[in-house]
Amino acid sequence: VCIHRVRSCSSIRFIKSKYVCVFDKSALKFSHQQRLFRTSAVSCGQIVQFKLSDIGEGITEVTVKEWYVKEGDSVSQFDSICEVQSDKASVTITSRYDGIIRKLHYNLDEIAFVGKPLVDIEIDASKGVAPEEDVVETPPMSHEEHTHQEIKGHKTLATPAVRRLAMENNIKLSEVVGTGKDNRILKEDILNYLAKQTGAILPPSPKAEIVPPLPKSETVPAAPKDKAHRIPVPVSRPIVFSGKDKTEPITGFHKAMVKTMSAALKIPHFGYCDEIDLTQLVQLREELKPVAQIRGVKLSFMPFFIKAASLGLLQYPILNASLDESCQNVTYKASHNIGVAMDTEQGLIVPNVKNVQVCSVLEIASELNRLQSLGSAGQLGTNDLTGGTFTLSNIGTIGGTYTKPVILPPEVAIGALGKIQVLPRFNGKGEVFKAQIMNVSWSADHRIIDGATMARFSNLWKSYLENPASMLLDLK
Repeated sequence: VCIHRVRSCSSIRFIKSKYVCVFDKSALKFSHQQRLFRTSAVSCGQIVQFKLSDIGEGITEVTVKEWYVKEGDSVSQFDSICEVQSDKASVTITSRYDGIIRKLHYNLDEIAFVGKPLVDIEIDASKGVAPEEDVVETPPMSHEEHTHQEIKGHKTLATPAVRRLAMENNIKLSEVVGTGKDNRILKEDILNYLAKQTGAILPPSPKAEIVPPLPKSETVPAAPKDKAHRIPVPVSRPIVFSGKDKTEPITGFHKAMVKTMSAALKIPHFGYCDEIDLTQLVQLREELKPVAQIRGVKLSFMPFFIKAASLGLLQYPILNASLDESCQNVTYKASHNIGVAMDTEQGLIVPNVKNVQVCSVLEIASELNRLQSLGSAGQLGTNDLTGGTFTLSNIGTIGGTYTKPVILPPEVAIGALGKIQVLPRFNGKGEVFKAQIMNVSWSADHRIIDGATMARFSNLWKSYLENPASMLLDLK
């Protein structure tokens, strides 16, 4: 288009905000030819390099797992561009601009580096988009990642979901006091602000969606209760015999495990083991499963284990603490962010349930359902995988009774749960009865936790599970 205008016109006038330039044909051929094409390119569309911003947690490189766009596609602000995976989490990168994708700088499974171009986007400069020197990096966003919003000269941290909630209720974020990290505005802050304005008492978190129960004719048949005679089924993976050694780089969650376990090696561990009689808890769960199912929640034993651990941590806060690198200060964590180790196709991951101390068993179960679904799909965000203060690992879902769990720094304690077995035990009268027995193995940082403290915590946790009705006295 530009060349056509040069040939057909004797002179061309370009008007800019600061000056007016008039060129004749001869001038265009020589001294001002470069300026002509540069200015014309801006008027037709400017190409900016969309760089991969700092994801945080010291991450410098990620692996491109999936592209949601291809060259030539049109994108709008906040549209998903690609999904990348670091050694900590999977993150979805979204666009800052409205424009057309002109170049993808990486192929699938290639390593992308922070601060380097990810894609080239052609934008319409006529809409007032910043020039080249103003092009900045766009922050990646997962389901709960932070985004910045400029309000009255200062930055406010909030997630897209929180901003949407504020917009739906006509709330200005500048008027809300954030209680999250770096004064980030949380959903609870919006709800509390609404409650103060209307005088209503709002729940701290949304209730689970209520769905009707399945008809009896469509009810899934229960699995056989006798699990002792189950035969292990090998994983159906193709076996390839190449006859050659193969070397692969350590990436993703495996790379994170290398770093974490190398740091854990510096911690002096000590172990404590016990067995738990879950006979009453097994009966209680069977009674509550249909109620939870009506509310759309799958109820396992883990929510009870997590809640009992939180009640125990209230009595023994040293187990919900962290020790600094110089071993001079202990930080007692106010929130009980209890992690749950999960075995996924991507490797071992440990997402955590936030603020268990203020959650009900049903709310914990609902959050676990969400984490398990995202974990299976490899879509857990950084917020789900960071900030843990205490961990439980349920190795019993695979098999085994006792294990020696390794502490996840900067935490100071971890528990590993074995499988539930039907075993003979004696009651107070000396009579043999059938009991549901589970073994637990604890590991603790012996620099700040002694064996007596660990034993007392374990006994308290055990008492809550063996007599689940006693948990009602301490629930808040």
